[in-house]
Amino acid sequence: MAVIAKKRRGIWGDPRKRREALAAYTFIAPYLIVTLVFTVGVLIFAVYISFTHYNLFSSPEWVGLKNYTDAIVKQDFRRSLVNVGWYVLIVVPTQTALAILLAVLLNAPIRGQRFFRTVFYAPSVTSSVVISMIFWWLYLKTGFLNLFLTKAFGLIGVSFTTVNWLNDPRGLFQLVARMFGGDIATQYWYLRGPSVTWMAIMFQNIFTTAPTFMVMFLAALQDIPPSLYEAAAIDGANKWHQFWKITLPMLRPIILLVVVLGTIGTFQIFDQVKILTGGGPLKTTLTPVFLIYRDALGTTGPPRMGFAAAMAFLLAGIIFVFTFIQRRFIERGTEQY
Repeated sequence: MAVIAKKRRGIWGDPRKRREALAAYTFIAPYLIVTLVFTVGVLIFAVYISFTHYNLFSSPEWVGLKNYTDAIVKQDFRRSLVNVGWYVLIVVPTQTALAILLAVLLNAPIRGQRFFRTVFYAPSVTSSVVISMIFWWLYLKTGFLNLFLTKAFGLIGVSFTTVNWLNDPRGLFQLVARMFGGDIATQYWYLRGPSVTWMAIMFQNIFTTAPTFMVMFLAALQDIPPSLYEAAAIDGANKWHQFWKITLPMLRPIILLVVVLGTIGTFQIFDQVKILTGGGPLKTTLTPVFLIYRDALGTTGPPRMGFAAAMAFLLAGIIFVFTFIQRRFIERGTEQY
């Protein structure tokens, strides 16, 4: 303790060092002030109003844990969690696997490599609003997707019934059950699986997000020493064995990063739902962030900032739990890479 006190006296007791320290704090003061006011301060205020009834027009009224219990009890929030759970379960593994595949293909010495990298990456730099409007145009009942499928099935003599992609609440498991003459009742909505509309939005998200992760995997692939592949080839390993025994293990730290970022991003999906469906049809595309937005600003009723803040913190807790579990399972063994 005496040594620490002496060092502190040495820093602030020396006029030159004191001036340097004050100059350093002066330079970073704008950042610290903005962070304290607009990040830490807003977070503390959000925690406070999550325990209150606050409609933006009157003073907050303390209600304790009522907002949290209401969020858990009411079906909309639970339904949004089920919807986003399907979204995470399907989108995260698919976009991660697709990103690895694209990275491996574009890392190979092929002609026009830079051109293909640019083309594949282009969807990621396009505005999500613009991409959503393009897919809205494709998904129309009289749009290009139905036209393409009609022509494709017609070539093999099969009649294709056009699908209303953005207004079809039928679930995946429900469709499978109907193929075998069964059905899943409305009260068991959580067993119906992701709706046709929800799966259409999933495809859009995979299309736009996988290229971003592809770039990350591509950078990681270029850091793998070529000598490892040369030694494996000398030992008789083919390309498939090299991929499973060298490429994937060396990519494990990046896979962890991509899976965590993908999970956080999919839990927070909002743009596509707001633009394309508004949570419909029959709440099959309702998500927690869209629900928070709807209740906070009162787009369907009076604003409920306290209730929205409570849902936001519940969602944050769920994301933390999921990312913690992912780190525990995926991070094992990555220290050696």
